[in-house]
This record gives sequence, structure tokens and C-alpha cells, in this order.
Amino acid sequence: MTTLTLTDSSQTAVGDLALLGLLQLVSPALPIGAFAWSQGLESAFELGWVNNENELGDWLEGVLEDGLTQCELPLLVRLQQAWANHDGNAVADWNDWLHATRETAELVDEDLRLGAALVRLLGSLELLPEKGLLPQDPGYVTLFAWAAHVRAVPARQTLLGFAWAWLENQLAVACKAMPLGHTAAQRLTERLRPKLVMAVDDALQKEDHELGPVLPGLALGSALHETQYSRLFRS
Repeated sequence: MTTLTLTDSSQTAVGDLALLGLLQLVSPALPIGAFAWSQGLESAFELGWVNNENELGDWLEGVLEDGLTQCELPLLVRLQQAWANHDGNAVADWNDWLHATRETAELVDEDLRLGAALVRLLGSLELLPEKGLLPQDPGYVTLFAWAAHVRAVPARQTLLGFAWAWLENQLAVACKAMPLGHTAAQRLTERLRPKLVMAVDDALQKEDHELGPVLPGLALGSALHETQYSRLFRS
């Protein structure tokens, strides 16, 4: 029989706290208003680009492969490392780089508003970074990386959690606006879970010069959404 030492118990406790902290961060109950944004998906429905479960799965796979894998996920690695190094200049540079990749007013607004909401939440929990490290206009990804760092969440789990939260939000949008049944949403979850793991594997191997989303369809849909007559979501 293996005896659990005090050191093992302490390490397990730290790991458990990190996991619970990540679950809190990716929970739909996190009060930052992420439910109000569709990230261009509502436009895809309105324009007839996505009409059923299979087409939605194809759309999400495309956004994951050409968007998150090329941008948000590898950026989280760099931001989390920059936070760990107390490198405010690197944090600010990557935060600015991310803003520059947002191709429409709605996508910029989403990132800034979610970031501001997360700043308020972390402030109320007394978990904000020390003065001077927080960049001007911090985005959601930047603050997500900080929250994962301060909770000692490993990089790989940080990326998996972020990707999972994105998928859950997109399927919630589809259930409201498509509409997509909840059983169909679970089928898509099963279809895409392996894709999330593959995306994280790929993102962890990216070099700086390889970063950058390639999502012309999403950008066009987001731009058209700004003048869409009837909308449920802010993007």
C-alpha cells in the first residue's frame, strides 16, 4: 500500500485548488457578460451560412483551427509566461497585438468590455496584478491569462479551459438563435472535444511569427452584424 506523504498531500491540494480556480474561471456563471456576445455566429445564421447541426460543426471547427489555434490559445501561453516573469512590457505588447487582430468594431468592443468586467471582478476578489503591470485597456485574453497564473493553473490546462469556455458559449448562442436543441449541442460537444485537444497541442508548438487569425468569413459576418436589423447578441 502506498503511503501519501505530507508533501504529496500539499501538492495535491495545490493542484485541486488550481483546478477549482480554472473551473470558476470558465463557468458560464462567471459575471462578465460573455453570454451577450456571439462572436459573429448570429450573422452566420442570419446570412444563411450556417443552417443545421452539421454546418454549425463545420463552422466551429473552422473558427477553432484558423482562429483560436492561431491567435488566442498561443497568446495565452505567452501572456501567462509574461505575467509569471512580472514583465509588464511583454504583457502590454501582446495585449496591443491582440487588439490589432480584431477586425471589426464589435470584436474590439467585446474584448475590451469582457476585459473590463474581469478587471472589476478580480478587483472585488482582491486578485488584480500589482500596480504598473496591468496594461492600458486590458483585453479578456490578457486578464484570463493573469487569473490562470495567479491560481497556478498550468499552461496546457489554461488553454483547454479557455477553448472549452469558447465552445460552450458558441453552443449556447446556437441553442438560442439557430435554434439548436440541447441534445444536438451535446452531439457537437462530443464531435469537437477531440478537436479542442488537437488545437491546444498545435497552439503549444506555435512560434511567434506563425501567429495570427485567418477568419475572413467571421470578420465579414461581424461587420454585417453591426447593421443587422434584428439581433439577440451584441456581436
